[in-house]
Amino acid sequence: MPRKPVADIEASRLPADRLRKNFSDIAPTLDQHQALIAAQRCFYCFDAPCTTACPTGIDIASFIRSIATDDRRSAAQTILDANIFGGSCARVCPTEVLCEGACVRNGGERIGAEGEPVQIGALQRYATDWVYAEQAALFERGADSDKRVAVLGAGPAGLACAHALALRGHRVDVYDPKSKPGGLNEYGIAAYKVPDFAQAEVEWLLGIGGIELIHRPGLTKTINLEAMAADYDAVFVAVGLAGVAALNIPGEHLPGVRNAVDFIADLRQSEDLSDLAVGRRVVVIGGGNTAIDAAIQSKRMGAEAVTLVYRRGAESMSATGHEQEFAKSEGVTLLPWAQPRRFLGEDALTQVEFERTALNADGQLIGTGEGFRLHADWALKAIGQRLDAVPLAALDFHRGKIKVDADFATSMPGIWAGGDCAWCEAQPHKQDLTVQAVEDGKRAAIAIDRALRAEQE
Repeated sequence: MPRKPVADIEASRLPADRLRKNFSDIAPTLDQHQALIAAQRCFYCFDAPCTTACPTGIDIASFIRSIATDDRRSAAQTILDANIFGGSCARVCPTEVLCEGACVRNGGERIGAEGEPVQIGALQRYATDWVYAEQAALFERGADSDKRVAVLGAGPAGLACAHALALRGHRVDVYDPKSKPGGLNEYGIAAYKVPDFAQAEVEWLLGIGGIELIHRPGLTKTINLEAMAADYDAVFVAVGLAGVAALNIPGEHLPGVRNAVDFIADLRQSEDLSDLAVGRRVVVIGGGNTAIDAAIQSKRMGAEAVTLVYRRGAESMSATGHEQEFAKSEGVTLLPWAQPRRFLGEDALTQVEFERTALNADGQLIGTGEGFRLHADWALKAIGQRLDAVPLAALDFHRGKIKVDADFATSMPGIWAGGDCAWCEAQPHKQDLTVQAVEDGKRAAIAIDRALRAEQE
C-alpha cells in the first residue's frame, strides 16, 4: 500500500476561534426568567414518577417548586442532599430516558400531556450552578468520630462516599492515580458537556473538610487490600474500569489505532485544542456514550469524515436515541450491523476491514461472511472498559466486576466497593452511569457508617 501523506493526521484543522466555539458549553444555564417559566410547567406530582426514575431519588417536584418561588438555595439543597454531584448529573445524565422520560408532560392520554417534558436537567443546573460559582457552604462536617476510612478512587462514587462519610464525622483519605480528582467527570466525558466545571464541583465538595486527596500513581495496579484494611477502619473501592478492552484483531498495533477514552482525556486536559491532531477520516468502533462522544468530538476537531460502526442494530446501542440523533446532526455517519476484522496499513493505518453481521434463528450475533473496507487515518476503539482485577484477586468477582451485597460489602470483611467496578446482587442490571455511581457511593457510606458505629457499641 502507498505511504499515506502526513497531512491525513494533523493539528489545527480548524481556526482557533472555531475550535473554541465547537467546545464551548453545549447547553448554557437558564437565566432567571427562563427558569421561572420552565418551573411553572411542573405539576408537582405527588409520588412523582420523575423522582422514582432518578437513581439518586432527588425530590424533583420539591426543588422545582422552590425555583418557582425564586428560592434557589432551597432548590440546590434538595438536589445536593440526594445527589452530591447534582451539578455534573444535570449536565451528563441521560435525562431523556430517566427523569424527563418519566415526566407526565410527555405524550400519551394523561392529563396535561403535550409531548414535551419539564426541563428537569436544565432546572437542576440552574438550581446548583451558583453553589459552585460562589463555593457556598451547604453542608457541615459532623463531630469527629475518630474513625478513618480509605477510599480508592476519586471519581463520582469515591467522592460521593467520602463526602457522606465526612458528613458523619469520619476522616477520609481518597487515593487516586490521576493528577486531578473527578474520575470520568474530569477525564472521560465530552469537553463540550462540562467545560471548566469538574474541578469547581470537586473543590466545593471537599469544602466540607475531613477529606484528604492522595495522589498515588499506579494505584490500580498496586492495591494491597490487606494492608489498607489493617491501616484503616474501613475501605471503599471505587476504582472504576481503568482497563480498555482489546479487539485482538490483526493490525491493532498500527499507528492511528487508538483507545477512544485516551482521545477524550487528551481533549479534556488540553490547554490549547489547536495543538491536538485529529485524523482526516475517522472510524469509531462501539455503541456507547464513549463512542458517541469520541465521534462527535472528532468531527468538531475538524475531521472530514467520521463513521461510527456498531456490531448490532441502533436500538441495541447503549447510547440513547437522543445521543445518536445528536451525532447524526453533527455529521457523524452511524453504520450498524458490522464488526471489525482487521486494521490495514504498513507504517500507519489506512483502512479498516469489517464483516457484516446479523442475528441467527436463536438470536445470536453472527458474521455473514460479507466484508467491506473503510478508508481511515484514525480508528478509535470504544468497545468497553474492564477492571484490572489482579491486585483485587482476594475479592469475589462476578463477570469481571467486584461482587458486593445490597450494602456494597465485598467478600472481605471491612472492604466495601461501588461504582462501575462493582456488581451488586441487588441491582444485577444497573447501568454504568455517573448518577448510579453517586448513589452507590452514598449508600455504601451509610452502610460503612452503620458498621463503624456498631463497633463502638
